[in-house]
Amino acid sequence: MEKIGIICEYNPFHNGHLYHIKKIKELYPESLIILILNGYFLERGEISILTKEDKTKIALDNNIDIVLELPFIFGTQSADTFAEISLKILNNFNIDKLIFGSECNDSTKLISLAKMQLDPSYQINIKTYLKQGLNYPTALAKSLNADFNFLPNDLLGISYAKAIIKNNYPIDIITIKRTNDYHDLKSNVEIVSASNIRNKLNENENITKYVPTNIPNKIINVNKENYFKLLKYKINTDDNLKHYLDVDEGIEYRLQKYINSSNTIEEFIYNIKTKRYTYNKLNRMFIHIITSLKKEYNTNISYIKILGFNKKGQNYLNSFKEFSIPIIVDKNSLQYKYELTSSIIYDLINNTNTYEFEKRNKPVIKD
Repeated sequence: MEKIGIICEYNPFHNGHLYHIKKIKELYPESLIILILNGYFLERGEISILTKEDKTKIALDNNIDIVLELPFIFGTQSADTFAEISLKILNNFNIDKLIFGSECNDSTKLISLAKMQLDPSYQINIKTYLKQGLNYPTALAKSLNADFNFLPNDLLGISYAKAIIKNNYPIDIITIKRTNDYHDLKSNVEIVSASNIRNKLNENENITKYVPTNIPNKIINVNKENYFKLLKYKINTDDNLKHYLDVDEGIEYRLQKYINSSNTIEEFIYNIKTKRYTYNKLNRMFIHIITSLKKEYNTNISYIKILGFNKKGQNYLNSFKEFSIPIIVDKNSLQYKYELTSSIIYDLINNTNTYEFEKRNKPVIKD
C-alpha cells in the first residue's frame, strides 16, 4: 500500500482539490492519503473562509484517510518553514510519496533547483538581489541563474524538495499538472484557483460551478472590518511591536505612522507596502502582531495533532507502536497556546465558535 502525503489549505476546497485526490487514486488505487492541513490563518497571511473543523470533515468526505494539523506557529510563515514542518510531520507517518500540483509538472527540475538553493553561495546572492528591491521570484531566478518561470506552486514545490533533500527523508516527489493559473482571477472553467473563487465571492458571484455541492453553505464571510479594528487596537496600544515575528527593519514605525489615517486593511497595506515588504509578508506580519507571536517562539514541534481519520486511517494509526513526535496534545506547550489564541482571534473576527472545537480536542471520525 502506497502512503501518499499531501499538503493543503483548502481556502476553500474546490474542484481542483477534488481533481488532485482523484488523480492520486487513479495512479495509486490502494493508496492511503495523509493530509497536512493548515488552519484558521494561512501561509500567505490570509484568513481561512472555512473553519478547521469543516475543512477536516470535507477532506474525510473526499477520500482523505488521515488529517493532521499544521500548527499555527508554522503555518503562517514563509514557504520554506511551511514546507519544512509539513514534511517533518509527514515523515513521522512514514509516507512514501508527496504529491502536489505543479505548473511545470517536472519533479526532476524542481529537485535540481532545490539542490542549487542549498548551495551556501545562493543565500549570499539572493540577499543581495532582495536588498536591491527585486521581488522574490526575480531574485530567485537571478541567484540561480535559471531560465525558469517561478510560479506559486512550483516555488512551494521547490521548498518541499529542499526539506526532503536537507533532511534525507525517504520520500519521492510526484507532481500533477496544475490546470489553472493562480494569478487568473476571471476564468469561468470548472477548475479555477482558490484565489479566483475568493475573488468571485468578493464580487458576489455564484461559485457553485467551481466547488462541490456542500461547500458554499459552509463558507464564512470574513469580517475585514473586525479584523482591521483588532489590528488597529494592537498597533496603537503595544509598545513592543518589533518583538513580533516579521516586524523587522523598522517597519513598526510605518505601522504606527499610517494605522490611524487608514480606513481599511487594503488602504493600510497600500500606505505601508514597500519593495521589501510584499503583500503576503505584510499579511503574515499582521497575523503575528494580532496573535502576539514573538520572534523567539519555540521552533520544535511539541506534538502532532490528529484532526480526523476514517476506518482505513484508523487501522494505519493503530499499526504504529510509537511515534518519534508525540501525537498527544501537550496543553502546556507554546504550540497549544497559540492554537487556542488563533482560534479566539478567528472567532472575534468572524463571530464563529472555533474555540470550542479546539478545547474539545477530539478527532473527527468518519465511519
